Amino acid sequence: MHALRHFYASVLLDAGENVKALSQYLGHADPGFTLRVYTHLMQSSESRTRRAVDGMYECIDSVPDGPGTAQGS
Repeated sequence: MHALRHFYASVLLDAGENVKALSQYLGHADPGFTLRVYTHLMQSSESRTRRAVDGMYECIDSVPDGPGTAQGS
């Protein structure tokens, strides 16, 4: 049963679920406890961070010019 619980937590963390929600799902009173127990399963957080920042720059590149910019001048 413990292995299944650990698997459940790892799947949710890998999918990007936040620690506070996971803490509630597992019945932990303190999200800090959940973080201490399962932090080693959060190895993909670096790649999620990289994708989030890359996505932000993609949005910036696709924003149309504003009214104060001259196009074709």
